Amino acid sequence: MALNKGMLAEFDNEMAGTRKTLERVPDYKLDWKPHAKSMTLRQLATHLALFPSWMISTFESASFDYAPVGGEPYKPPVLNSRKDFLEAFDRDVGKARQALEAASDAQLLETWSLLAGGKTVFAMPRIAVLRSMVMNHMIHHRAQLGVYLRLNDIPLPALYGPSADEGN
Repeated sequence: MALNKGMLAEFDNEMAGTRKTLERVPDYKLDWKPHAKSMTLRQLATHLALFPSWMISTFESASFDYAPVGGEPYKPPVLNSRKDFLEAFDRDVGKARQALEAASDAQLLETWSLLAGGKTVFAMPRIAVLRSMVMNHMIHHRAQLGVYLRLNDIPLPALYGPSADEGN
């Protein structure tokens, strides 16, 4: 089986769960955060909404420098509503799936690097980047968002089985 085929069902499941969680973000609480060191709800939802775009850029380049020497550092777009989060997510999730579906084993095994100021932060096979820095990272932040929602008494969606708020 081709490597990409083994990831497609996981991709579909995790992206659907992420969308269901983003659907719960309340516009009236976007500046809320649980702790002074935490991201605001807006920052966290924005971060989560952008993961499909990260997957696309991982396929389109061999590296990404988030603070290039002599250039502007990466700045995420400012998203200001649940509608904005879902539009950004939906805009890119289909493109990300197409890129994964079209990827060859050779492409997935090529080295991809994250850079900061021209220095390598890490370099690993693209498939490892997709699993760890995109998918697993997204799942981690989706769980954080679930805690934010719970702390604000917003019902959580069922993801891997029933939630305390949805079904038995």
